[in-house]
Amino acid sequence: METRSHNPKKKKPVIRIHNLCKRFGEQVVLDNFSMELYEGENLVLMGKSGSGKSVMIKCMVGLMEPDSGEIEVLGNDILKLKHHEMDELRAEIGFLFQGSALYDSMTVQENLEFPLRRHTKRMDVNNTDALVEEALESVGLEQTKELMPAELSGGMQRRIALARALILKPKIILYDEPTTGLDPITAKEIILLMMNIQEKYKTSSLIITHDVDCARVISNRMILLLEGTNYAVGTFAELSASEDPKVKAFFK
Repeated sequence: METRSHNPKKKKPVIRIHNLCKRFGEQVVLDNFSMELYEGENLVLMGKSGSGKSVMIKCMVGLMEPDSGEIEVLGNDILKLKHHEMDELRAEIGFLFQGSALYDSMTVQENLEFPLRRHTKRMDVNNTDALVEEALESVGLEQTKELMPAELSGGMQRRIALARALILKPKIILYDEPTTGLDPITAKEIILLMMNIQEKYKTSSLIITHDVDCARVISNRMILLLEGTNYAVGTFAELSASEDPKVKAFFK
């Protein structure tokens, strides 16, 4: 698998974050962090544990209020949205949680139906079978509808979680450590699946990962988050060839 090319100058941003700041007491977590995610792009965000990646995501989807800065998602200034408007916007964003986060007491079908029932204005909740089947077909697990999460392997659980993220046909997908905890073969399968989904659904993806191989294969561009800011931005080839010791440390 080769590094992917992409020219963001020909695209418009679906997410724009400018000078985002967030601190907790004396601890500065985000310090004028800025980024743009473009239409159809796979943007990888790498940073050390505790570097502010999760805080940035929570600010971006309206779960946490920043101290200052600007956040636009699909043309919406999210800091000005009312609660119901933010909830409607979240339906345009799929989220693959770290560790899959399936509901243990629900079947696969019930797990996939859950976001449909939360967004009744977007989908016909009385006829979910076709949507569930399409989402499962996209991840190659059409025969698992009646199974419980405990009956699935870790890789299958990750695929089901991805199907759940897809079921509302979002314009943006956020991946939180999509290959963590998976063996190398399964991780490679998940990466290929993410690439296929981008091609099929024309999604824009923000991928948080520590997996250098994942970043190499899937990224169009990368951002290295260091000391609360976007320390370095570029393609995998550009950043991995950097002589900056702080950048080189990400690729060891």
